[in-house]
Amino acid sequence: MTNPFQDKLTALSVLNKRRALISANGIDFSSNDYLGLAQHAGLRQNLIEHLQSGIALGAGGSRLLRGNHPQHESLERFAAEFFGAEAALFMSTGYLANLAVFTALTARGDKIIFDEYVHASAKEGIHASPAKFSKFTHNNAGACEDAVKRARDRGAKNIWIAVESVYSMDGDIAPLAELMDIANRYDAYLIVDEAHATGVYGPSGRGLSAVFEGAENLIAVHTCGKALGQAGALVTLSQVLKEYLINTARSFIYTTAPTPLMAVAVEAALKVVRDEPKRRADLLDLVAHAHTVFKNVAGQTQILPLLIGDDGAAFDQAKRLQDQGFDIRAIRTPTVPKNTARLRLSITLNVTKSDIDDLAKALAS
Repeated sequence: MTNPFQDKLTALSVLNKRRALISANGIDFSSNDYLGLAQHAGLRQNLIEHLQSGIALGAGGSRLLRGNHPQHESLERFAAEFFGAEAALFMSTGYLANLAVFTALTARGDKIIFDEYVHASAKEGIHASPAKFSKFTHNNAGACEDAVKRARDRGAKNIWIAVESVYSMDGDIAPLAELMDIANRYDAYLIVDEAHATGVYGPSGRGLSAVFEGAENLIAVHTCGKALGQAGALVTLSQVLKEYLINTARSFIYTTAPTPLMAVAVEAALKVVRDEPKRRADLLDLVAHAHTVFKNVAGQTQILPLLIGDDGAAFDQAKRLQDQGFDIRAIRTPTVPKNTARLRLSITLNVTKSDIDDLAKALAS
């Protein structure tokens, strides 16, 4: 019997698009552990103490059954205060958070207008939404406004603008002030995925949408598995929208809650971000050095896309660097557009300026 799935895997290999799991090895230029909190000694000790005190190892069920623990509620109270929001909802992953926001809050007759480069998890939520949707040219506020105006003129009930604050593959920043102004003028909602900004940018590491927090038409998704070094996601929003998600978001209702221990870890990580601003300063110093070394690289953040073009060439280049002790990965289609395969260089506190210089020499050779 011919196995069609093996045939499809073989075709992916021929096209240089087949993926494989690779263990972390070498100097970290690929993780999203921007502040180095995944190995933070104080956070580890905090969790050890909670384990010794008898904290539950698992949630035991969904939040609406027996899975709602005091640690979840403590985290949500602290997160709302930290980010300056009216309320926060803790979910298992950023993917599930985006799925919840786009499928539960939108309705038939609504229109979602999204940046063409918004994260795949947001697109999954958008495609599963009952609302109609369209994309606009990346980081083009004028194109966004044109699309919003058309939707309003055609009688859209609610309009939702969806963007990332820092784009995960290009390392550039969304024009949030212009987008928020558009949302306000056209009575629309702005949904901001802060995954790569939380902990790094904005006042006290609160993200780039922090200056707009408290607005009823702002929803932010703060992934906890990147600069916070843990897991899960916090959605910051109004109390009414939080209650609505609790009652209607299937990816929240029908999944086991994050562990109480993870809620403790995320709250502790947020406190590190608040109490150790030197970490952000040190990271931004490294980022500035990297942009000096890689002068012609696009972006302006801790994510530097080293464009190669061809999928196979990007894979080969990544393999060569891995063999020299650098953990850097090739990003290929369909994650990025055709002919824009790249090495995604991620700057974290797990590297030094010397490591960055050495990587540049390896690339030059």
